[in-house]
Amino acid sequence: MATELGFHPCPDDLEAALATNVDRCFECLVLTYQDRLYSFALRLTHNAQDAEEIAQDAFVRAYRALAGYEPERIATLALRPWLYQIALNVFRNRVRSRQLPVLPLDELGHDPEFVLVDQHERPDAALERVEREHELSALVGSLPERYRLAVVLRHVEGFGYGELAEMLCQPVGTIKANVHRGTKLLRAALEQQMQEVD
Repeated sequence: MATELGFHPCPDDLEAALATNVDRCFECLVLTYQDRLYSFALRLTHNAQDAEEIAQDAFVRAYRALAGYEPERIATLALRPWLYQIALNVFRNRVRSRQLPVLPLDELGHDPEFVLVDQHERPDAALERVEREHELSALVGSLPERYRLAVVLRHVEGFGYGELAEMLCQPVGTIKANVHRGTKLLRAALEQQMQEVD
């Protein structure tokens, strides 16, 4: 049925397929990454409409770039970090141009990607877990941007240090230092919170 409507199943090697025919395979790129880019933008903006616009703009820019690239360059692209870098640049441009409010990360308990429902979990335990996730989300959101981006991209999105260095145009040592410093600040904030509770 999907083939009759013009959609073709996504190939395993999307880079190679895009190198062969950008127009025919771009829909696969969007279907593969749209939820991830939207979720990433939502963590940066805390606003669904802004996140949607950032993701859409990122795909428009990606299409324009791919249309101008040589097939050899497309075939060797690391699509995931490349797309995240585009989305990050769109976000930064929007902040610069209209002072988009930068709020804490999306509350993990409300993000379907992070809500892992255990049907056997007691309601009080589930509530406690969600509250801890909210607290952690607020703490991460309070980090300075360089640490917040490094921590989110490394520990939430799962990028390697080399990918982060390329995405953020920084040396690997700087990325490692920012991830380490951000994690250290989070630990200190969590310890302080626990002491205040006791």
